[in-house]
Amino acid sequence: MSDREGNGFVWFLAGLGVGAVVGILYAPRAGNEMREVLRSKAEEGRDYVKDRARQAREQASEWVDRSRDVVNQQKDQFRAAYEAGRQAYQEATAGDSGASKNL
Repeated sequence: MSDREGNGFVWFLAGLGVGAVVGILYAPRAGNEMREVLRSKAEEGRDYVKDRARQAREQASEWVDRSRDVVNQQKDQFRAAYEAGRQAYQEATAGDSGASKNL
């Protein structure tokens, strides 16, 4: 069993070496050019991520503002309903006390 594991590791190293050689032989650009291309792509990626993060912050801010408006609207509706119920209760109890005095 240990022969199989050792043999597999040797084949892995051989494949790694062959892949590195093929990559070097078929590289589309020289080392300096390739590093410059990689650097520019990394900067593009960084700019993209920054832009997306900014958009996400703006959208989250909009959601917070909308949520705040909805909560305030619900609070106002609750207060109005509470006051209407309170007023109705006061009117009902005021009417009941007069009726009970007549009995």
